[in-house]
Amino acid sequence: MPDSITLTDYYYTTVPDKPGEGLRVLNALRDAGVNLLAYSGFPAARRAQIDLVPEHPAAFLAAAKAAKIKLTGPKKVFLISGEDRPGAVAGICEKLAGAKINVTAADAVCAGMGRYGAILWVKPRDVKKAAKVLGVV
Repeated sequence: MPDSITLTDYYYTTVPDKPGEGLRVLNALRDAGVNLLAYSGFPAARRAQIDLVPEHPAAFLAAAKAAKIKLTGPKKVFLISGEDRPGAVAGICEKLAGAKINVTAADAVCAGMGRYGAILWVKPRDVKKAAKVLGVV
């Protein structure tokens, strides 16, 4: 079974880089019934950046507004899932490198039951080209 690769929207917010700040964002979204397809958090310039990929953007945006979560976006990201195997992500990166597309960032995890998932970013100017290379229509 081939990998599933979709191009979707993500949003980000920045919060103080201290305990509980990411939890505050996640709790507000959970309490509003928002399901996230992906979440990534990392330090950024003395703060923390939280990238959020909502299943239903309209509900997500309403919940974020109600919780006073300041968002940037939408921006584009690739969501990838497939059968776990050695080199699964390497094969995707190889296709992009062959097309001279730099991967800005990527996170991948074993999802269990022989599956994996990944989220992959490229520069905005490369999104259309990357989508074509990866077979995303």
